[in-house]
Amino acid sequence: MILFKPENVALVLSGRKTQTRRRWQRRRMLPGSIHQARTRLFGEPFASIRVQRVWREPLGTISDADAIAEGYPGREEFAAAFARINGDVPPDEVVWCVEFALMPVGE
Repeated sequence: MILFKPENVALVLSGRKTQTRRRWQRRRMLPGSIHQARTRLFGEPFASIRVQRVWREPLGTISDADAIAEGYPGREEFAAAFARINGDVPPDEVVWCVEFALMPVGE
Protein backbone atom coordinates (compact mmCIF):
# COMPACT_ATOMS: atom_id res chain seq x y z
CA MET A 1 0.00 0.00 0.00
CA ILE A 2 1.09 3.55 -0.69
CA LEU A 3 -0.66 6.65 0.62
CA PHE A 4 -1.33 9.74 -1.48
CA LYS A 5 -2.83 13.08 -0.52
CA PRO A 6 -6.40 13.52 -1.83
CA GLU A 7 -5.15 16.29 -4.14
CA ASN A 8 -3.06 13.68 -6.00
CA VAL A 9 -5.84 11.15 -6.70
CA ALA A 10 -6.95 12.75 -9.99
CA LEU A 11 -3.32 13.15 -11.09
CA VAL A 12 -2.58 9.47 -10.46
CA LEU A 13 -5.80 8.30 -12.13
CA SER A 14 -5.17 10.50 -15.20
CA GLY A 15 -1.60 9.21 -15.55
CA ARG A 16 -0.12 12.69 -15.04
CA LYS A 17 1.53 11.64 -11.76
CA THR A 18 3.91 8.74 -12.31
CA GLN A 19 6.51 9.48 -9.63
CA THR A 20 6.49 10.16 -5.92
CA ARG A 21 9.22 11.14 -3.50
CA ARG A 22 9.21 9.88 0.07
CA ARG A 23 11.18 10.52 3.25
CA TRP A 24 11.44 6.84 4.15
CA GLN A 25 14.30 5.59 6.29
CA ARG A 26 14.60 2.45 4.15
CA ARG A 27 13.32 1.16 0.82
CA ARG A 28 9.70 0.04 1.07
CA MET A 29 9.03 -1.02 -2.51
CA LEU A 30 10.73 -3.05 -5.20
CA PRO A 31 10.48 -2.70 -8.97
CA GLY A 32 7.73 -4.93 -10.32
CA SER A 33 5.73 -4.95 -7.09
CA ILE A 34 2.06 -3.97 -7.16
CA HIS A 35 0.51 -1.80 -4.44
CA GLN A 36 -2.87 -0.38 -3.59
CA ALA A 37 -3.01 3.41 -3.72
CA ARG A 38 -5.05 4.96 -0.92
CA THR A 39 -5.67 8.33 0.69
CA ARG A 40 -6.01 6.90 4.21
CA LEU A 41 -4.40 3.97 5.95
CA PHE A 42 -7.66 2.07 6.33
CA GLY A 43 -9.50 3.70 3.44
CA GLU A 44 -10.64 2.10 0.22
CA PRO A 45 -8.01 1.91 -2.52
CA PHE A 46 -8.56 4.26 -5.44
CA ALA A 47 -6.08 2.48 -7.74
CA SER A 48 -3.41 -0.16 -8.04
CA ILE A 49 0.07 0.79 -9.18
CA ARG A 50 3.06 -1.21 -10.40
CA VAL A 51 6.45 0.07 -9.28
CA GLN A 52 8.72 0.61 -12.29
CA ARG A 53 11.86 1.97 -10.64
CA VAL A 54 13.13 2.95 -7.17
CA TRP A 55 16.16 5.16 -6.50
CA ARG A 56 17.53 7.76 -4.08
CA GLU A 57 18.57 11.33 -4.75
CA PRO A 58 18.88 14.65 -2.93
CA LEU A 59 15.50 16.38 -2.96
CA GLY A 60 16.94 19.56 -4.47
CA THR A 61 18.32 17.79 -7.54
CA ILE A 62 14.90 16.94 -9.02
CA SER A 63 14.80 17.74 -12.73
CA ASP A 64 11.98 19.61 -14.46
CA ALA A 65 11.03 16.36 -16.23
CA ASP A 66 10.78 14.56 -12.87
CA ALA A 67 8.78 17.45 -11.35
CA ILE A 68 6.33 17.07 -14.25
CA ALA A 69 6.21 13.29 -13.60
CA GLU A 70 5.35 14.22 -9.99
CA GLY A 71 2.30 16.05 -11.39
CA TYR A 72 3.58 19.64 -11.17
CA PRO A 73 4.44 22.18 -13.90
CA GLY A 74 8.05 22.49 -12.74
CA ARG A 75 10.61 22.28 -9.93
CA GLU A 76 9.41 25.35 -8.04
CA GLU A 77 5.81 24.13 -7.86
CA PHE A 78 6.95 20.67 -6.81
CA ALA A 79 9.20 22.13 -4.08
CA ALA A 80 6.34 24.27 -2.73
CA ALA A 81 3.96 21.29 -2.63
CA PHE A 82 6.57 19.01 -1.01
CA ALA A 83 7.21 21.65 1.68
CA ARG A 84 3.48 22.11 2.28
CA ILE A 85 3.03 18.34 2.73
CA ASN A 86 6.30 17.50 4.56
CA GLY A 87 7.36 20.74 6.21
CA ASP A 88 10.73 22.37 5.64
CA VAL A 89 13.05 19.77 4.16
CA PRO A 90 16.64 20.73 3.30
CA PRO A 91 17.35 20.39 -0.43
CA ASP A 92 20.33 18.13 0.29
CA GLU A 93 18.18 15.57 2.15
CA VAL A 94 18.26 12.27 0.25
CA VAL A 95 14.76 10.95 -0.47
CA TRP A 96 13.38 7.77 -2.00
CA CYS A 97 12.00 8.20 -5.51
CA VAL A 98 9.40 5.79 -6.85
CA GLU A 99 8.36 5.67 -10.48
CA PHE A 100 5.11 3.81 -11.06
CA ALA A 101 2.46 2.95 -13.62
CA LEU A 102 -1.29 2.82 -13.09
CA MET A 103 -2.59 -0.72 -13.37
CA PRO A 104 -5.63 -1.36 -15.58
CA VAL A 105 -8.79 -2.21 -13.66
CA GLY A 106 -9.10 -5.94 -13.10
CA GLU A 107 -5.36 -6.73 -13.05
